[in-house]
Amino acid sequence: MEEKTIPCKNKNIACRAIGDETILLPIYRSSEEMDCIYTLNKPAAWVWDRIDGKRSWGALKKQLLKEFDVTEGEAEKKLQELKSDLEKIKALGASR
Repeated sequence: MEEKTIPCKNKNIACRAIGDETILLPIYRSSEEMDCIYTLNKPAAWVWDRIDGKRSWGALKKQLLKEFDVTEGEAEKKLQELKSDLEKIKALGASR
């Protein structure tokens, strides 16, 4: 993972917390274009909330290690998986 890269959210993704779930919903012009809603687990939602266009992946990993009981290797793997998933659904905008 590029630890110095700063992720940014795609402005065309809406995020809503509903009960205990956090969902990502791509914003489309018409309901015919909408074909998916994405649900984030608690750690993924925690990371999503902290993607602000200022923190790098490395900074997010450091915070994740403090907040959750995971090893550095586990945190690295999970962040890489989340990054890949968010890129697939185009939830991330241009990184810096």
